[in-house]
Amino acid sequence: TNVDKSKRAVDSKKFEFPEFCPECGSKLQRLEGEANHYCLNYNGCKPQIIGRIQHYISRKALDIEGLGGETVTLLVNASLVQDPADLYTLNIEDILPLDRMAQKSAENLILGIEASKQIPFERVLFGLGIRYVGETVAKTLAKHYKSISALSEATVENLEAVDEIGIKIAESVYAFFRNDNSIRLVSRLYSYGLQLELSKAALANQTSILAGDRIVVSGVFEKVSRSELKKLIDANGGKVVSSISAKTTYLVAGANMGPSKRQKAEDLGIPILTEQSFLDKL
Repeated sequence: TNVDKSKRAVDSKKFEFPEFCPECGSKLQRLEGEANHYCLNYNGCKPQIIGRIQHYISRKALDIEGLGGETVTLLVNASLVQDPADLYTLNIEDILPLDRMAQKSAENLILGIEASKQIPFERVLFGLGIRYVGETVAKTLAKHYKSISALSEATVENLEAVDEIGIKIAESVYAFFRNDNSIRLVSRLYSYGLQLELSKAALANQTSILAGDRIVVSGVFEKVSRSELKKLIDANGGKVVSSISAKTTYLVAGANMGPSKRQKAEDLGIPILTEQSFLDKL
């Protein structure tokens, strides 16, 4: 495959990538081995600040009721917040002057922020926005280290030894907890009462019964929902996978499961468990 330069306009010019951030004017940097260019103005580039807070409040992270992306932009532009921890310093008087913010909306927002202090550790960890740490990786790290204190002290080698944590993720997590901005953020979140360790209930429900098992869940279930079934697998050390392969430990089959999955499991000799037989294992 090649570029057909004959179809290129005669007066076309070579594309020159911007040298400076179009928002804050800081010099852009391209990291080795990557195609993207980054603005390194962590504390002063508004789109970055807004993006980090919008990620923090997103549905799979803190999911703060009454707080959406537009309100985050208003809060940042009004210099009321600069990072997620600033949300916990807000009061009704601060936010009432914001555009389209009525008394009831302001009260609901403050209540939503307060309620977010009960969000489980793995979702807070995801909300921190550590590079390469998505929802699944955050759950893995929370489950393995059990507290942000233990996670922050982990070495790159220690992190890489965790199942499915590669060198990129390990180095990113290690670097995050050695960055002054990150240290300050985590310290403030701790002081405001966020959940930065697994709860006693979560620890009590954890077992290693399914450790090392890769389990496919398919169909409709009667005693527990599919999402609850997946939580049970995760809490007992197993891993939910979406497709059947030779590495699959077994298939948990509910009603109305597609025939192709059953056929593939049978062809590969993968054990097929009913909902009840799976629950009996626990």
